[in-house]
Amino acid sequence: MIKVEKLNAGYGKLQILFDIDVEVSSGKITTIVGPNGSGKSTFLKSLFGLTDIYSGNIIYDNKDITYIPPHEKTKMGISYLPQTNNVFTNLSVIENLKIAGYVLKKNELEERMNFALKVFPELKDILNKKAGALSGGQRQMLAMATALVRKTKLLILDEPTAQLSPKLAEVIFDKIVELRDDYNITPLLVEQNAKRALEISDVGYMFVSGKVAYGGSAKSLLEHEKFQSYFLGIVDDEI
Repeated sequence: MIKVEKLNAGYGKLQILFDIDVEVSSGKITTIVGPNGSGKSTFLKSLFGLTDIYSGNIIYDNKDITYIPPHEKTKMGISYLPQTNNVFTNLSVIENLKIAGYVLKKNELEERMNFALKVFPELKDILNKKAGALSGGQRQMLAMATALVRKTKLLILDEPTAQLSPKLAEVIFDKIVELRDDYNITPLLVEQNAKRALEISDVGYMFVSGKVAYGGSAKSLLEHEKFQSYFLGIVDDEI
């Protein structure tokens, strides 16, 4: 679905990513892990067009989207949900869902909203509640639901379980698996809860110091003898 080739990116003159090669296959969960400051979130932002790209290519469904602006990528079925500020907190749940589908015709919007609420039935009883008053888990579900309204094919999630209790985090992980298995959505996530995220994933990447230290089977990465040292950023050569 996405192939990233020799991507160099950052912010202004500050380069964060160096020659990144990553492939995201349709119908598989891909998780990126690594120590703080390793460039994981910058990589997700680069995919969506929120950083300065110096060189390299981002290919999506066989089309070069390297320099396409975010709003155009949204129309192509790509959704990016940042760790924070991923919903309109001053609006209700139902208003957030409606805004997500503002370009859709009325009957199509209703159909997509019904679909989103089918996947996230937990939202049905709080439709008129302000998003800012939701729990962390509810807010994350709402953010993911808005992506479904937008006909998402590639769902990019930055720390979807951050600051959630273990029980709520497990609910979110289950939802991510459900999106892959039942709704033909391809999740790409960055997660600090590396062990659990890799357990539900098909493919795993380890970022260290803005470079890819490992890319391949999530299970193999999880079981790798150097996994802990890489996650702590102790070493910086390739696995």
